[in-house]
Amino acid sequence: MLELEQLKLELQPYEEKLEEMGASLDIAGAKEKLKTLEERSADPNFWSDMEEAQKVLQEIKSLKIKIQKYNELYQEYEDIVTLVEMGLEEQEESLIPEAKQGTKEFISHYEDMRIATLLDGEYDKNNAILTLHSGAGGTEACDWVSMLLRMYVRWAEDKEYKVETLDYLAGDEAGIKSVTIKISGENAYGYLKSEKGVHRLVRISPFDASGRRHTSFASCDVIPELDDDVDIEVNPEDLRIDTYRSTGAGGQHVNTTDSAVRITHIPTNIVVQCQNERSQHKNKEMALKMLKAKLYEKKMEEQMEKLQGIRGEVKEIGWGSQIRSYVFHPYNMVKDHRTNEETGNVSAVMDGEIDRFINAYLKWIH
Repeated sequence: MLELEQLKLELQPYEEKLEEMGASLDIAGAKEKLKTLEERSADPNFWSDMEEAQKVLQEIKSLKIKIQKYNELYQEYEDIVTLVEMGLEEQEESLIPEAKQGTKEFISHYEDMRIATLLDGEYDKNNAILTLHSGAGGTEACDWVSMLLRMYVRWAEDKEYKVETLDYLAGDEAGIKSVTIKISGENAYGYLKSEKGVHRLVRISPFDASGRRHTSFASCDVIPELDDDVDIEVNPEDLRIDTYRSTGAGGQHVNTTDSAVRITHIPTNIVVQCQNERSQHKNKEMALKMLKAKLYEKKMEEQMEKLQGIRGEVKEIGWGSQIRSYVFHPYNMVKDHRTNEETGNVSAVMDGEIDRFINAYLKWIH
């Protein structure tokens, strides 16, 4: 029964931790607010303002999810504690494997929720718009972008987030030159904002007949999807709007009309584009949202530079700019997965199987 005693000691601090988490999430306040909003939604005139009604319903849904997740986590804790205590009272060794597995799962769920509570930035809860561009490395860099895209899509699917492709430009020979995706889900931007920067890959290139080692670079940009009520003014005279035919698999509408939209903000030279929607109007609407998000991000950066007395630095997608390195060579088999807190490097050891590396990455990221 020593193992059950150890599990009991391991679980003991979590009762206080859960109480602290409940206070941090303001579960009591969330319940009160939920009650108020539900009463408001029952008003006969609730749907008179459709846009405001949608916002209220979205907030109700978000509050319900937060309360439900916390209640489920607390219930999971009580269930596993009860199981451990029952095993100790009845001296039932057959409960040990179940208790071990339950404790492991509870701690994992607790850590996931604890990290979510740390995402308290102004837009951390928003959807994320993620853009990847190939840099130094030619075709190898384009292939690297496609690998990064697979990693982020796999991560999003693991989180049960929705992924939507907004823009896609294939490489000349292989891979992807640039791609923009929208990842929809609670805290998507909060989780992904730290991925912004240049990513470096070192491996034996499959595109080099001599089997030499190559280094490739790709940039990752992440911005939040902003609501329409965000105070960012865009002067129509500052915009140059171009239309072109979408690229993709084709169909009755895609590739047959100039539905894709590219918007250039002339004063800042910021360029955004969207081609996933069937109509030019919807593509323009999404592109304007992306532009507003980029302008807001630029505004915040300028304010921070002014307050801190620093000047931001735009880095080249090449040597010395990377925030993280993925080293496939000279290693030749998957053994471990390590991180360096000072440099942000990830050393992934691989034996020709990119999916095995992606699985290692998914375990590491957030």
